[in-house]
Amino acid sequence: MSASPLPPGSTIGILGGGQLGRMLSQAASRLGFNVVILDPEENCPAGRVSQGQLVAAYDDATALTVLGRVAQAVTFEFENVPAASVERLVEGGATVSPGPRALAVAQDRVEEKTFLNGVGATTVDFVAVDSLDDLIAGLERLGTPSLLKTRREGYDGKGQVWVRAASEAADAWNAIGSRPAVLEAKAAFVRELSVIAARGRDGSVAVYPLGENVHEGGVLRTTVAPATVDAGTAARAVEIAEAILNGLDYVGVLGVELFDLGGGELRVNEIAPRVHNTGHWTQDGCACDQFEQHIRAIAGWPLGPTAAHARVEMTNLLGDEVDRWRELSAAPDARLHLYGKAEARPGRKMGHVNRVKPL
Repeated sequence: MSASPLPPGSTIGILGGGQLGRMLSQAASRLGFNVVILDPEENCPAGRVSQGQLVAAYDDATALTVLGRVAQAVTFEFENVPAASVERLVEGGATVSPGPRALAVAQDRVEEKTFLNGVGATTVDFVAVDSLDDLIAGLERLGTPSLLKTRREGYDGKGQVWVRAASEAADAWNAIGSRPAVLEAKAAFVRELSVIAARGRDGSVAVYPLGENVHEGGVLRTTVAPATVDAGTAARAVEIAEAILNGLDYVGVLGVELFDLGGGELRVNEIAPRVHNTGHWTQDGCACDQFEQHIRAIAGWPLGPTAAHARVEMTNLLGDEVDRWRELSAAPDARLHLYGKAEARPGRKMGHVNRVKPL
């Protein structure tokens, strides 16, 4: 990509056509960009609000070639896009942001934690697990309870199991499919926080106020932002975000999930190289939301302001909770965001509602 920013009328390619791709496409459209989606699901949520969609697998060589030719910038909406697909795009001359390095780190939990600790973004203690013997040794080192997670893939609580006693090791190993994994020590945290941050092509960094999150069954239920935090905790979160962004030479929006241990001490749980569920509050709490910010960053535009002008409680709508749209849309403090998904399966994210309050 040239040093100059992409002008309106340029085309942005997005790998992935779910709700994040949909909201990215809507933000890009507001800025005058055209968007082409690559997703194997015909008539996917993002495809219906974009200029076009390539209906193909993420590793389809022809579709990737076409996307690389029509788009002046390419990004992705989820981190499980095949790394080889991103490499193919880059080798073909496409500019993909965030780059392959960020994707590779985020796709492997051992690589992720090793990188994070290397840049001073401390995580809980962990052990790489490639066999049942490794797991048993890891439990001896970290103690119980400990959390066993598949090394790759898995999200919203999938691909992980708590090991509460050494006698559960074999069952836990079988429960994750006897796959390469990471064993994490339990974090003695008082709450879960997150920070959404962005880095531009020029190296500039913009960080949103912290959000406080509540998960149920491994799935995010609510985010309240700006979170009530002391100045030291806020400063440490900014320091962590900047270290990660600069360490990866990152371009785009990044989500960082944090454990608040109290007293300004934070541990990084995981990172997401993309716009993030815990940043949805910015749509109604900030002048420039995370989706517009991501488009600005990958297009080489100046980053937008991140200050909050309202306090927002974001609640995910799962499964048939979306049927409450009449009630929710009637509430004077509620802003409803629906994803256009055809089937409301149990636990599936169908939309979210932002309840807006004065600061």
